[in-house]
This record gives sequence, structure tokens and C-alpha cells, in this order.
Amino acid sequence: MAHVITDLCRDSKDQSCVQVCPVDCIHPYPEVDGDAAFEKAEQLYIDPDTCIDCGACAPACPVSAIFFDDDLPEEKRSFIEINRNYFAET
Repeated sequence: MAHVITDLCRDSKDQSCVQVCPVDCIHPYPEVDGDAAFEKAEQLYIDPDTCIDCGACAPACPVSAIFFDDDLPEEKRSFIEINRNYFAET
């Protein structure tokens, strides 16, 4: 896995990270997944199998919700699995 979106995204679901991602690994995105999927999701997620670890998303996030997996604070480590599970269920 490379980068991970944490619960800091939940209040905003800002899509700036999606706009800079060169491999479209951040979802749900309304224009791709539909408005219903976007509204239903608690936050945005990074697909660990698609992410190329370029890091473009992290500085684009206005709420600093994106971390490289090795840099996640201990209390946010569960978001590695949460991001992975989102894509396993869709």
C-alpha cells in the first residue's frame, strides 16, 4: 500500500486530491462513481492496488487527511485496512 486517506476527510470530502491523481485511484468521485455513491461514502478512499505512490494527493488535500502508510500516526493505522476494504466491497 502507498497512501491512505484518514477520517480527517469525513467532514469535507474535498476532491482536490482526485484532480491531481495521475492514476485515478481515489474514489468515490461523483463524475465517475455517481452522486449517490459519493453521498453514501463517509470519506474518500485510495485504492492500494492502483496507487503508484507518487504523493501528489497529500499536498493537495486541504485538511491534511492523506498520509504515506509508513507515516500514519498509530491511532490512524486502522485506515490502511479501511481504505483497502472500501475497494474490496465495491
